[in-house]
Amino acid sequence: MTTSLLSALQSNSAAALAQLSQTAAGGSSATSAVATSTASTNPSQQLNQQFLSLLVAQMNNQDPLNPVDNSELTSQMAQISTVTGINNVNSTVNQLIAQFQQLETMQAAQLSGRSVLVAGNSMTVTGSGSGSTGTTFAANLASAADKVTATITDSNGKVVRTMNLGAQGAGLDKFSWDGNNDSGSAVAGGQYTVSVAATAAGSSVSSTVYTTQTVTGASTTGNGVQLQLANGTSVAMSDVAQFL
Repeated sequence: MTTSLLSALQSNSAAALAQLSQTAAGGSSATSAVATSTASTNPSQQLNQQFLSLLVAQMNNQDPLNPVDNSELTSQMAQISTVTGINNVNSTVNQLIAQFQQLETMQAAQLSGRSVLVAGNSMTVTGSGSGSTGTTFAANLASAADKVTATITDSNGKVVRTMNLGAQGAGLDKFSWDGNNDSGSAVAGGQYTVSVAATAAGSSVSSTVYTTQTVTGASTTGNGVQLQLANGTSVAMSDVAQFL
């Protein structure tokens, strides 16, 4: 079909136009028959069939005094090849993304039981009295500070410990709380909140607090792989500041 169409387009004579009309008409019925008998869900095949139908319709309705020239036909063929190639690339990329998400979920599931540093101010102390355990927290400072103070409060908002952390550089600085109050006695097990205040030359320095949480599982959502945490929240893998 393509050879006949190109031959017809190379001449503006009446005979060439007649040949073009006969070829286009025959091609239209053949294309229709193929489309009906070999219906496919393949996007590339559907696109090719639609292009051929449009091309035949264009030639059937072209101006006999100004037929489609070779360069325009070649350009259209190049365009359909480009679109088909893009569809194939998109399909391949989607397959790779799906495989990558499956692999990431499997890797995340292996983190169950591990501790991670994530943004937040909630800390958990297990046990009570001499059997209680401390925890780790961190502060991400926007710039260096000459004075950093951490204040830990219980679930009732009562301050149980004030920690003078001294001067700290910019970035993520990690600290440990032994689980004791200001009197040196172990606090009761439960939930506690930590806040960090930092200053440099008397001016406040912006900071983000990170606390230790335990990973209990992993799941894949519309936002990618999420880590399930013991405190009932979930975070993306990319939001984990550090694996402990």
